Amino acid sequence: MVNKAYQFRLYPTKEQEHLLVKTFGCVRFVYNKMLEERIQIYEKFKDDKEALKKQKFPTPAKYKKEFPWLKEVDSLALANAQLNLQKAFQNFFSGRVGFPKFKNRKAKQSYTTNVVNGNIKLSDGYIKLPKLKWVKFKQHREIPAHHIIKACTITKTKTGKYYVSILTEYEHQPVPKEVQTVVGLDFSMNTLYVDSEGKRANYPRFYRKALETLAKEQRILSRRKKGSNRWHKQRLKVAKVHEKIANQRKDFLHKESHKLAKRYDCVVIEDLNMKGMSQALHFGQSVHDNGWGMFTSFLQYKLAEQGKKLIKIDKWFPSSKTCSCCGQVRKSLSLSERTFRCECGFENDRDVNAAINIKQEGMKRLVIA
Repeated sequence: MVNKAYQFRLYPTKEQEHLLVKTFGCVRFVYNKMLEERIQIYEKFKDDKEALKKQKFPTPAKYKKEFPWLKEVDSLALANAQLNLQKAFQNFFSGRVGFPKFKNRKAKQSYTTNVVNGNIKLSDGYIKLPKLKWVKFKQHREIPAHHIIKACTITKTKTGKYYVSILTEYEHQPVPKEVQTVVGLDFSMNTLYVDSEGKRANYPRFYRKALETLAKEQRILSRRKKGSNRWHKQRLKVAKVHEKIANQRKDFLHKESHKLAKRYDCVVIEDLNMKGMSQALHFGQSVHDNGWGMFTSFLQYKLAEQGKKLIKIDKWFPSSKTCSCCGQVRKSLSLSERTFRCECGFENDRDVNAAINIKQEGMKRLVIA
């Protein structure tokens, strides 16, 4: 079974919007209450792991007697808050992340509800959700009939827009495709990537282009009195600029990954640590602007759906220093050196040479597999 999510814009009425805001608040409240009690239990038994495992942790039902207004919202949303907290602690104990933190009002406003006895349905531009009943939404694409709806996540953006992400489940066994066309991609700070055929993605760098507008709006915001009506209006303008940049970036990355997944049977990339790269090289804005991590995740699932392959080679592989013609590895290569030259007489663009090496290394993995 395969999971796939579809996101649509919601248009709730004033009453429905009021209930949505109340649900966001209740989910956050329950999460924080359960976390508070769990911290107390953890502090008491953290030196005795066996005793800690035997402890009974609080559930949302416990708080409904003390706080009856929790009954006004979707109970499944509160249950999912408990599951999210359990997952946060599991990740902490496994060493993947730090200790769970309390949620505040500035955090992402969202909640998840599940399908139980047909409580979630779609019909003629409306979606039926628990407690909210029928909510208008813009269904810009059809959900295939063989997809079974499992859950819905409702989210409110910083600009006050509401979205529903519908998680579906369906049977899909992609037939592994015979690899005939392979391409290597070398990460590029300015253009997103350069491929082994010499083509560049030419990423428009949306954040850089909007910096002047963003700085102007943020300067105006800094002069407003925090909490006033004018401050809220200006905050919304700043949020809209950020939202537009994010949407432009996401749209570009979806289209670019779709083109590659459609054209090639196998794509080879380097398994890069983008966070470390942005900190070590002081290229934070450039690295986060082009969204390489998002791009590779899009590329991975688009290829997998078609039975195609994404190969990630080791980040320490010297793709830039290696000659793609003779295989000789140079001892050093400065970032300012944009043309690769080898003793064998080979000369090529630095990034294109690296992309060819990445492709060749990926093809070796294919032969081994």
